[in-house]
Amino acid sequence: MVSEWNQIIGTVKAIGIWDILDIVIVALLIYQVIKLIRETRAMQLAKGLILLLLLYFVAYNLNMKTVRFIMQNVVATGVLALVIVFQPELRRMLEHVAQTKLNKLNIFQSSQDKDSELTGVWNESISVIANACETLSKTKTGALIVFERQTKLGEIIKTGTVVDATPSNELIGNLFFVNSPLHDGAMIIRDGRICASGCFLPLSQNYTISKEMGTRHRAALGVSENSDAVVVVVSEETGTISIAEGGVIERNFTIPQLEKRLRHEILHKNEEGQRKQSSVKALLRKVKK
Repeated sequence: MVSEWNQIIGTVKAIGIWDILDIVIVALLIYQVIKLIRETRAMQLAKGLILLLLLYFVAYNLNMKTVRFIMQNVVATGVLALVIVFQPELRRMLEHVAQTKLNKLNIFQSSQDKDSELTGVWNESISVIANACETLSKTKTGALIVFERQTKLGEIIKTGTVVDATPSNELIGNLFFVNSPLHDGAMIIRDGRICASGCFLPLSQNYTISKEMGTRHRAALGVSENSDAVVVVVSEETGTISIAEGGVIERNFTIPQLEKRLRHEILHKNEEGQRKQSSVKALLRKVKK
């Protein structure tokens, strides 16, 4: 008993800082994978894989040759099959991985954050767009407005018509007017300007969404699931204003609430990112010295 206790103490003493860091990194990776696949088809896949691994472990220790042979062949051919079957889930997972804290530290910094003048442009644009949403809500004109952030939406922009104009109440109203050829698509806001309109968005694959939500709300959720964009939806049936972000949709925004939320998501978070970036640069300069 004493020798076993001494052995445990010796093992603990042998653990260094890099061993602890190694364990923490692996734990964080496992946590992030579980967080990403939760409430998706991939979660059921993960449960099945755990059962197969347990079965293989039992078969190996009990020297069950037939079961072990079958399990080895299943593993060899199953990886490729899983990649094909769960391609959408894997793609979504990789897209989420790309939107890590590194983006928030602005290591891969966009032009939006580099130009300080854009803060003023965004301030004015948010006010104009909020006022336009008020008009659209009162007239029950359906609208879908996507605010691009770190994740670039070039592929989506290509599906619509390039506008490249300063936002105005009249222009937004005309683009979403029911007889406009672009009214059914989404408007993309990039760097505080209307980049494109009439764009097609990917629909959400979340089948737990309320049936009360129409195609616009599903499209808003879809693009928010696959990017860090903030999406504003104006319901054509009720005039209700909603915001979708990170695969979650919130409804019944008033105009002041909408403007406050947009300023927080687009301006304040960018300012936080700039402060973090300055801290990282200062730290790197000290390390170089």
